[in-house]
Amino acid sequence: MARAFAKISFTPDVQAVQTEMGSRTAYRAAELGEAETVVLSAFEQAFIAERDSFYQATVSQSGWPYVQHRGGPVGFLKVLDEQTIGYADFSGNRQYLSVGNLCGDDRVSLLLMDYPQRQRLKIWGRARVVDTRSEPALLEKLELPDFRAPVERGIVIRVEAFDWNCPKYITPRYSQNEVEALLVQARQRQPVVVTTHAPAVLGNGALPLTISGIRQLTPRIRAYELRHIGGEPLPAYRAGAHIRVPIALPDGSVTSRAYSLTDASGDPDCYRIAVLRVDGGEGGSSALHDGWQIGTRLNVEAPENYFPLHDDERPALLIAGGIGITPIKAMAETLAARGADFQLHYTGRAPREMAFVKDLQRQFPNRCRFYFSQTQNPTRPDLSALLGSASADTVIYVCGPTRLIDSVRQTARRFGIADERVQFESFI
Repeated sequence: MARAFAKISFTPDVQAVQTEMGSRTAYRAAELGEAETVVLSAFEQAFIAERDSFYQATVSQSGWPYVQHRGGPVGFLKVLDEQTIGYADFSGNRQYLSVGNLCGDDRVSLLLMDYPQRQRLKIWGRARVVDTRSEPALLEKLELPDFRAPVERGIVIRVEAFDWNCPKYITPRYSQNEVEALLVQARQRQPVVVTTHAPAVLGNGALPLTISGIRQLTPRIRAYELRHIGGEPLPAYRAGAHIRVPIALPDGSVTSRAYSLTDASGDPDCYRIAVLRVDGGEGGSSALHDGWQIGTRLNVEAPENYFPLHDDERPALLIAGGIGITPIKAMAETLAARGADFQLHYTGRAPREMAFVKDLQRQFPNRCRFYFSQTQNPTRPDLSALLGSASADTVIYVCGPTRLIDSVRQTARRFGIADERVQFESFI
């Protein structure tokens, strides 16, 4: 939780209620120290750019709050820089309540919702009004050339704090386009489900497992939970390990694929993997998505590890690309439990296509950086800066596409970093 948010929100009255209800001790740590410089990371910027509406609160001269729903095309709320957002104010019912309130009090609070993913972002800031007379160049940045509603002015907000809320009590809601996209996916998979006849038990390994849970992480990535058929504990493993699982193909043959275990080990009672569906490839991932169901039985071998995490106190630099986050997530959790120093840098196309983004941000808020290549404001990791600033004993782990791995290895060599300090595993 950010100190800037706590210092704005935790007033004496709020603190008194927290004390009465027993939550004051847990929240007090968020207020200690000076408020940090508030910067919207690539994750917040991408989330903002994907919204087509938000709720905005202003304060009137009478002291009453006023909450207004603002809507428009996706991306109408724009990120101008790491500390500034803004939007074009379209002609509406001409009551001018929000604009009038801003004349006397520039404080605003915004609530941005992602209902399908059950996420919400709260933003506090100070707003100012711009128009063609005062700042025409800035207003032009806020305008939407393909949106016909007339623009009366622009609202520019300097962000002073933000906070992510938990998903509790958010009912998933879907737009027409989102529902249609889900229906297309379902129709594409239906013929395979009808015609595929998989064996009752897949595989010949010594561990009898059953699929006990399936979770849709992104439109193309599913997480699978595997437990012992008899409820027995499973063999332990180290972060970076994988299991090879059997998959029934549409032609009736059985193949196998290796998938990284996504959680820190300990003494596991289940294994968790995450599988990216790649249609048009060799067919393994799509057959797995289509064929695996709750209760599917698999006989597999114990986990293997060709990408092990070091077991001493040296710091780590973790770099993941796309589905390569799967072993990196387990490493981050292990390092955190160990109390070791690490940084995680995770790059992908966009937040909605990247697994575990929200979980990682919640678990390691000060240790993660996210980069998005196909959003309104694309970002990429500066490998020279990352590797150039790494200490001499830092161990570097990278998992993802071959291009990312090659870039990391080449950059490391330019800085004279020994090859054995750069551990990698490639996901195609």
